[in-house]
Amino acid sequence: MKHLFLLVLAALVFFISACTINENDQENDESELISLTLVELAYYDGLEGRPAYIAVQGNIYDVTHSVHWPNGRHNGYQAGQDLTNMILNVSPHGLSTLDNVPLIGMLIDDEEDNA
Repeated sequence: MKHLFLLVLAALVFFISACTINENDQENDESELISLTLVELAYYDGLEGRPAYIAVQGNIYDVTHSVHWPNGRHNGYQAGQDLTNMILNVSPHGLSTLDNVPLIGMLIDDEEDNA
């Protein structure tokens, strides 16, 4: 009976530790989000080995490793742009596929960058 108690206690400690680690990882991820202006975003077009980032509704997503964005291109669109209008009004899948790529930052106005 004592061994069962110790086993349950160890499992409980492991579970609590795992939950705490996940919460800390989420907090760290949010604090590590980048901020880019449209001018800065243009650099991340996926060409010549550069990462491929797109902006949608003020969020920046990394599509570099997405099989749907080879060399930063998808259905005639190049990464490094705000594609909100395309995603919301042209794309047949809309926002749903953005769940499959990492959210890495926020799009900011040029004025905020100069302040």
